[in-house]
Amino acid sequence: MSKKYIVRLTEEERKGLEDLVSKGKAAAYKIKHAHILLKADADGPNWEDRRIAEAFSVHIGTVCNVRQRLVEGGMEAALGRKKREDPPGERILDGKGEARLIALTRSKPPEGHCRWTLRLLADKMVEWKVVDSVSYETVRRTLKKMNSSPTCESAG
Repeated sequence: MSKKYIVRLTEEERKGLEDLVSKGKAAAYKIKHAHILLKADADGPNWEDRRIAEAFSVHIGTVCNVRQRLVEGGMEAALGRKKREDPPGERILDGKGEARLIALTRSKPPEGHCRWTLRLLADKMVEWKVVDSVSYETVRRTLKKMNSSPTCESAG
């Protein structure tokens, strides 16, 4: 089977990769990608992808992806990590929502409860129409991020 992406390094690129590998001062994945490129060089060792994968303990797909990124995006793309195409999902609670949540934790808990629970807070945020729906886990992460707790008084 012929390779779709052929790696052909210039002397300058080869020297740069060898320096990167020999110094060992870069991130581990960069050094590993440099090793892959050096061994995949058609004008050099020209190892098969399977052999490269075994030698550097990576998946054969990683070798193929590094080859492809070099050909399509250049040396920086090949040495770096793949950029995320889709951003993470939108935040459930924006700044205003977080402020309402913090204010709610500082208020008196509902009748019949001695303190706010995460589920009560989540239910109240939906009841107040701050959000359409929110899980208690999102409430927990938000309070943890804000260094806050659902109780008004000290637990200790």
